[in-house]
Amino acid sequence: MSSDPGPAALMPTAIRQDGPRHLAITWADGHESRYEVRTLRLACGCASCVDEWSGEERLDPDAVPQDVHPVKIEPVGRYAIQIDWSDGHTTGIYPFRRLREIG
Repeated sequence: MSSDPGPAALMPTAIRQDGPRHLAITWADGHESRYEVRTLRLACGCASCVDEWSGEERLDPDAVPQDVHPVKIEPVGRYAIQIDWSDGHTTGIYPFRRLREIG
């Protein structure tokens, strides 16, 4: 039996702030993922944070404030969210499949 959630399970039914340092996503299959927000910021996979060709991380963790937090979360189609961060970073897209994997 595979533990990989099917496509329907990868749709969030709720995204909410869970205290000052966490973000919670409830998925269509009832599973809830809880993310420490700074860890989520450090997991950004955009071209500014990760080299597109080599996959090497470009983001210096020391450059991300300890109190970084989402200031805006927007849907991207039916497959991802985009998070605008308090440190000014706005280009990261977090696909639902990736969020489910890291959550």
